[in-house]
Amino acid sequence: MEHEPVFRALADATRRHLLDLLFARDGRTLTELESELPMTRFGVMKHLRVLEEAGLISTRKVGREKLHYLNPVPIQLISDRWISKYAAARVSALADLKTVLEGVNAMSADARPQLVYQIVINAPQTRVWEAITTPEFTARYYYDCTLETDLTVGSPFVYHKQSGAPIVEGEVVLSDPPNRLVHTYHSFWPPMNKDAPTKVTWELVSMSANVTKVTVVHEDFEGETATYKGLQSGGWAWILSNMKTLLETGAPMPQEY
Repeated sequence: MEHEPVFRALADATRRHLLDLLFARDGRTLTELESELPMTRFGVMKHLRVLEEAGLISTRKVGREKLHYLNPVPIQLISDRWISKYAAARVSALADLKTVLEGVNAMSADARPQLVYQIVINAPQTRVWEAITTPEFTARYYYDCTLETDLTVGSPFVYHKQSGAPIVEGEVVLSDPPNRLVHTYHSFWPPMNKDAPTKVTWELVSMSANVTKVTVVHEDFEGETATYKGLQSGGWAWILSNMKTLLETGAPMPQEY
């Protein structure tokens, strides 16, 4: 069963608590997570390993530290299959209400937040790169938006709605086909349009001839801005899971909410 490792990982209360901790403040070290749990460092490491193997967290080395990030893409894929077509709008509304009532606090003010997502796609790396960078593909999985860019450094990187109006604008910072793409990001969608530009990095690694690991790092947020909150609550998870579905099945997920 494709989602069995995710269900197994989520079945444990300690692992669910670790995910809650990363949702509250992403990018934590093992030491920080260990301090929140009544168990040994080795025990916490075992739980983190299970979560990483299930794709529910991703890790990145920053200096000497290994930081852990919540990766909601597998949960989004489960939602697409088991929840969205039945009651996604109602589930989302209840989740938002729960967040408000519990007063979920996000990350500390002394650290700029990041969003880090990873997904493994059953498609060649060149095909995944094409899906990320060509308008014919983006129109099918990126909220019906077409991408305009020639991928040269300094050139525009703009997503257009079907009407032709830009919805996200940016500039290419680095382009290394088919391995790495870096661009700035500024949304015209209110209230995100009031936020300063941020930065998105796409990293592609070929795991075999027909399997590609994609990592997306969205950073340079000036705190918990509207852009950060909007993308954290489902934007990137939906985009990446929809791209995976399109590449693996030939058809995107239905946009029912």
